[in-house]
Parts: sequence; C-alpha cells; structure tokens
Amino acid sequence: MKFSPIFDRRILTHFDFFLLLLILPIITVSLVLVNEISFALFRKELFYIGLGFLVFFIFFLIPWRSIRWLIPYFYWGNIFLLISVDLFGVTKLGAQRWLEIPFIGLTIQPSELFKPAFILMLAYLIQENPPPKGGYRLKNFIKLSFIILLPFFLIAKEPDLGTAMVLLIIGYGILFVVGVHWKIWTGIIITLAVAAPFLYSNLHDYQKKRIHDFLAEKPSYHVQQSIIAIGSGGLTGKPKDEATQTQLKFLPIASSDFIFAYFVERFGFVGAALLILLYAMLILHIFSLGLQPYTDYYIKVFAYGIAFLIFVYTSVNILMTIGLAPVVGVPLPLLSHGGSSFINFMVLFGILENLLAFRFNFLYNSSSKVSYL
Repeated sequence: MKFSPIFDRRILTHFDFFLLLLILPIITVSLVLVNEISFALFRKELFYIGLGFLVFFIFFLIPWRSIRWLIPYFYWGNIFLLISVDLFGVTKLGAQRWLEIPFIGLTIQPSELFKPAFILMLAYLIQENPPPKGGYRLKNFIKLSFIILLPFFLIAKEPDLGTAMVLLIIGYGILFVVGVHWKIWTGIIITLAVAAPFLYSNLHDYQKKRIHDFLAEKPSYHVQQSIIAIGSGGLTGKPKDEATQTQLKFLPIASSDFIFAYFVERFGFVGAALLILLYAMLILHIFSLGLQPYTDYYIKVFAYGIAFLIFVYTSVNILMTIGLAPVVGVPLPLLSHGGSSFINFMVLFGILENLLAFRFNFLYNSSSKVSYL
C-alpha cells in the first residue's frame, strides 16, 4: 500500500529539528522575563506562543510547492491590504498602519502579514527564472526591484519606515546572495550617495528627530535608562528583586522594545554573550540551508530571507538598547513580548520547514523545471 506523502518517513529525515532546538530556549527565556515583569502579559504571552505553534503546524502542512501558482495571488492580495490601509486604515499614535476587522473590532497590521508573502514571491520569481552566470542583468533586476520597491513605498507612506527598510534590506540582500551583476550594484551605491540629502529632507519630523537623538552627544531618556540597566547587570546579573531599573519602572517598554536591557540586568554580561551566540547560531544555521548545492531556489531564497530578517531585527534592537542605533521600535525576535511578531516568525518557520521536509517530492534539473520522483 502506498501511503500519502504526509506519512512518509522521509519527512522526519528532512525536517530540521535543530531549528526548533535553537528557538525553544529563546521562547523559554521570554516567558521567564515577561512573567517577572507582568503576570497579565505572561498570560497573553502563553496564548501567543500556543497560537504561534498552531500556526506553525498549519503552515507546515500546506503543500506550498504544489500550490506555487497561488503565490502571486498571495502577494498581490497583501498589496491590496497595504493599499487599503491608505484608504480605510485606523490611525494610532500618529501612524495609519492598521485595518479594523468588521464586526469584531480587532485590528490587523498588513505590513507584518506581508513578510511571508514577500519572501515567497521572490522565491517564486527566482525559481521560475534563475540567475544566469554572472548574475541578473538590468532587465530582470528591474522586474524584481518592482516587487521589492512597491511594498516599500506603500509601507513607508503609512508611515512605517522601519518595517519598509527591513523589507528593502531583505529583498536586496536576497538578490545580492543569489546573484546580480556587479555593475548594477556599483550604480546603486553611487545613486544612493548622491541622493542621500534629498532622501533625508523628505523624512517625517519624528524620523529626523530619531536620527538627531541618535547623533546627539546625550542619548534620549529611554536609551539612558536602558544603558543604566545593562551596566547594572555586571558580569553575572542580579536577582529579580534587585533589578531595580525594571522593577521600579525606570526602564521603558521593558517587555518588548527594551527587553534585551532587562535580560542583561538579570543575567549580566555572561548571559548577554550566550544570548547573542544563540542568535548567531540561529542566523548562520538558517543561512546555511540556502548554501546547499541544490538548485532549489524556494529553499535558498526563503532561508536567506528569514536569516536576513532575524539578523536585521536582532542587530538593530540590541544596538538600539546600547545607544548605537536610533530607537525604531524593532522587536527582538522571539524574545520581545508581542503576538504579531511572534506569530509572523512561526509562519515563516512553518513554511521553511515545509520546503525542507517535503523536498524529496521534487527534483530540480539545471533548467529549473520540476519533475516528480
């Protein structure tokens, strides 16, 4: 009897258990810290984690390769949501980034939901038209750039320059690794250097203020408190009751944006070094999945995209807490409290695990056409 592929033992062989082993300690530490900060937030965090793993398994079981023809619709559907934000969006704290779900009163942030569709679309296009020797030339580069720049401008207009820049880095980071002719990169660097003053002049006032605060000799109040918390942690950290920066509410947004500062206050320099090492292992492991010598660009592009996303979020968040980057509200992946960010990463991990675990169903030849084993 021939069983369905979902019961094939090769799924377990190809499933990346090491990825789960890397993310579970981060999730566990997040629960510990959030519980120390607020039991109410801890209960929400448990719900988000449970929902996140449920979403992980749902997206793991979706046959992404078999329904790859739906990926462009997935992308353009999310583009429609981004356009809808401009037309019908809900404004909070001076930014129009959310859509309200009718009848139930909940809101969603399409820019967060867009990341999986964005990376999948690039994977689909690159798989359908792989880079030639020497990398993509101008015509194909322009086509791929349109897919990258369209959501960038829609999200930046909300305004949400942080998320827009993350997508820009992910998109062009993928193209850089996959292969684009060197003359194109040279032209882009020269163009950006010339256009930098114009780009700065068109930033919103609050964005200019963040840059000014970052360049100022004295850091902002939030960053000052964060640096104090990090410094007070010393070599091995403090017990919960002695972590006064957080427990006495001096450290702002301790459960999300500045959770790294609280982590260091609790576990010190040693804990910070181990946490950064864990993130480095996670990023390098995911990135290495794309370096395998097969021509499966779905795995390559998706692995590169997730690795760039975690690298950018982790780097910016940690540098922000020590005053070496502007405060932009970027969460620390899997550690910061928050449902949308955590669930979004679990969606990405679920899709990646699907592409890895079920890759035995497909054999890609040099022309990138698919044939079934």
